[in-house]
Amino acid sequence: MKSHIKKLASIIIVNYNNEKFLKKSLKSVINQSYKFIEIIVVDDNSSDNSLEVLKKFKKKIYLIKNIQKTNYGSFNQLNCYYKGYLKSKGNFIFFLDSDDYFKNNKVKKIINIFENKKDLNIIFDLPIFKFKNEQLKKKFKQKKYLFSSWPRFSPQSCISVKKEYAKELFKHLKIKKYQNIWFDFRIASYSFLKNKTIFILKDYLTYYRQLDNSASKKWKRFSKNWWLRRNEAHEFMTYLSKKLNNKDKYTPDKMITKLVNFFLKKNE
Repeated sequence: MKSHIKKLASIIIVNYNNEKFLKKSLKSVINQSYKFIEIIVVDDNSSDNSLEVLKKFKKKIYLIKNIQKTNYGSFNQLNCYYKGYLKSKGNFIFFLDSDDYFKNNKVKKIINIFENKKDLNIIFDLPIFKFKNEQLKKKFKQKKYLFSSWPRFSPQSCISVKKEYAKELFKHLKIKKYQNIWFDFRIASYSFLKNKTIFILKDYLTYYRQLDNSASKKWKRFSKNWWLRRNEAHEFMTYLSKKLNNKDKYTPDKMITKLVNFFLKKNE
């Protein structure tokens, strides 16, 4: 592998109707202190003025237009990141949703860690939550694995991986099943089941927007939808466990979720 490719960071930005935030996201990448960067933007058939914004950056980015949409945002996001990955040339992959943005030293810090920890394939940094007029650094504390089936993890824009590991992730996770399970959960679950842990960098390097129209608003805690989605997450973990030849783990969380879902279906 050529030396410049070894140093190259491929930043894949997935955009859908985020014209309002897209410029901020792009500038945060263009202005990184690390200079060996390629920027791949995958637009998921936006209907706003996103493409007009992107035209202004055409000399700085490689643009892919995704026109093969499904009825599920989770599958569309996954397909877009996959298309960006296929065009990437760097040895390091950074995922970024277009309403989020990076601190200007993020790429340099992450690559330094990858180079110093040769056996490390994936890093989750911590998000700075951006509300309308507020930003917040939430303290991160990992779950007790004895009770939980999956670890606590950072959102999509906080995930960085080595290129070869990205290939492995897409091979196992790019499936049109479990439509309510998004790419970040798939990545964290796979990495946890394979390695028994995930590496969380206790450094706040990504600004993560909390929007009123966020898909997560659909799953209010302890609502019916929340319990149905949680059951789907457990089913996804069972699927992955079989793929990795792991023993399916029954936790108190899983048993309670199955019981609640049993009564929900009984009362339909």
